[in-house]
Amino acid sequence: MSTSEQPSHPGASGPAGLEGRAFHLVGVGGAGMSVVAQLLVERGAAVTGSDANGGEAFDRLAAAGIGVVIGHAAANVPPDATLVVSTAIKEANPELAAARRRGQEVLHRSQALALAAEGRDFVAVAGAHGKTTTSGMLAEALTEAGADPSFAIGGVVRALGTGAHLGSGRAFVAEADESDRSFLNYAPRIALVTNVEPDHLDNYGTPEAFEAAFVDFARRLVPGGLLVACADDPGAARLAASAVAEGLRVATFGNAEPAFLGPSHEAHTRLRITGRAAGSTAATLARATPDGARELVSLDLRVPGDHVALDAAGAWTAGVELGVAGQAMADALGAFGGTGRRFEDRGEAGGVRVVDDYAHHPTEIEALVTTARGVATARGGRLLVLFQPHLFSRTAAFAPRFGAALAKADAVVVADVYPAREAQEDFPGVDGGTIVAEVPGSRARFIPDRLEAAHAIAALARPGDLLLTVGAGDVTALGEVILADLTASPASDSEGRGSR
Repeated sequence: MSTSEQPSHPGASGPAGLEGRAFHLVGVGGAGMSVVAQLLVERGAAVTGSDANGGEAFDRLAAAGIGVVIGHAAANVPPDATLVVSTAIKEANPELAAARRRGQEVLHRSQALALAAEGRDFVAVAGAHGKTTTSGMLAEALTEAGADPSFAIGGVVRALGTGAHLGSGRAFVAEADESDRSFLNYAPRIALVTNVEPDHLDNYGTPEAFEAAFVDFARRLVPGGLLVACADDPGAARLAASAVAEGLRVATFGNAEPAFLGPSHEAHTRLRITGRAAGSTAATLARATPDGARELVSLDLRVPGDHVALDAAGAWTAGVELGVAGQAMADALGAFGGTGRRFEDRGEAGGVRVVDDYAHHPTEIEALVTTARGVATARGGRLLVLFQPHLFSRTAAFAPRFGAALAKADAVVVADVYPAREAQEDFPGVDGGTIVAEVPGSRARFIPDRLEAAHAIAALARPGDLLLTVGAGDVTALGEVILADLTASPASDSEGRGSR
């Protein structure tokens, strides 16, 4: 199968395992690829892999007995292995080039995941943001409810200690990546869409093309499958309306009733926030049952944020579709403790709490800052943010929105852009200062070097403050630097610690 072909439908019956097959994963240390490696091993395959660098996921795979090496070379690829790559792997990569020369099978990461999911009720969670939290809470809640699901999530579910597991139950929950259109390689039993807010326009070109891909995604549902979509998001609401018009089964969730009810609209899960605290959210969920009755359940989340409660409403709707009783599903969601890099505590020093978050889209940052503001207020302190933009194209496209979201913090330091797959020479004049220029007032500074940026934000902190490290790049490693600064020179009670 080439990377342009479609895999077998994950919802169809498939082999009990992949015994006898060998796979070699290029970039195995990445969040998504390491999950696939774990699942292929659990399914009985022989797995090897390589990565340009080590890291936590790489070390975890090595400890699990998977043959992994640092560096890319043709000699790393077993001649009998199917090569698994992500979109980030270029044809010039020596391992991919060697496999092409030998005529070895090459699969995209999503196609390998589909193989690992064969025979299960596949739940694909998609959206420009919220995927990891929603898929993580669904996986944890199903586990808590005794369903023992399989799951493949691009982040560690804290309570479960992993982002990948091959369970004995029917459900297989996966985070579906829209950035490279690879979510179109799935044929899910449930397609859960958190939002359809344009992103990755370097790939799609226009917002209309981005939305069209989600329409194609909904059409990939297996016969009788269900689209679960957020009615509060305009793009997801348009997707739901088009799916209803095409006769697909649709269930929606959100704070307001959708206006496009039709014969194939199953039900709407109505979310009502009833209480907010620094570390928790209370809500109710209500929906009409198939027999015309009204079901009302209480939801007590031990994580903060209205946006997280909205994600929970989507996860609850999917869980009920999978057969979990309504209140039991709500109770199971109440056990959710978060996923890695989603409002993740890194520690406290000098009276300053340091939290790390993966947010890298303006809507995510706005939701994060709103939630963090409530936590900071409860502590009696200020909100400080160290932000590392991700991708030059995203920085250029959304700079005004980034600026408006960050303006809600008390002090902001912006490091230079984490380029990922892009080259700066293709985006002249675009850097972290592009965002700082959009933050009103003088609360934001552009410090290109990320270590200097970390020292600078630590120097501003004082007891009671909440300090966030934010972004999808290597900013996550700076929490330790900040905590070390705070420990070495505790913040003063009034003026911060001064400049370095």
